[in-house]
Amino acid sequence: MGTILLLLLLAALAAAVFVYNSLVSLRNRVQNSWKQIDVQLKRRHDLIPNLVDTVKGAMEYERDTLQQVIDARARAVAATGARDSGAAESTLTHSLGRLFAVMENYPALKANENVLRLQEELTTTENQLAFARQYYNDVVMQFNTRQQIFPANLIAGFFNFQPSEYFAGEEQDRGMPRVDLTLRT
Repeated sequence: MGTILLLLLLAALAAAVFVYNSLVSLRNRVQNSWKQIDVQLKRRHDLIPNLVDTVKGAMEYERDTLQQVIDARARAVAATGARDSGAAESTLTHSLGRLFAVMENYPALKANENVLRLQEELTTTENQLAFARQYYNDVVMQFNTRQQIFPANLIAGFFNFQPSEYFAGEEQDRGMPRVDLTLRT
């Protein structure tokens, strides 16, 4: 009887260790995937001033549009956490969309080699950011789900694991179309 009880206790302990380790592993994957998003956001934030500087001279009458992009970028750079970053990046995406729409009215800009190159780099960055965001949200879902199922919820609660936030835009922006950064000739 004592041996069976000892084996059950060891099995329960082994299961608890396994669950704890899987939670730690998922938490680390969430953190790593956020760092991948952070890399793409930094690249995006670094490209935007170059684009604004390149088009500034040709778009003298569009100072408000340019200022909105600059302000949105500043808010995005200052954002912390997935929720704040998602909202700030959504605003930045919309202001970039307005900038690209206005740029269509300037034939000299549409033919400018630097503008075309920067648009292409932003398009590539937006695609990489979309993939990184999808991966991050998938890992967050796995981590949050693991914390909610039995018996992992007992271990998660005991060791104070907290659910992670998804990287998403503001609620009112969900129905709005994405910015089209494709090059048009």
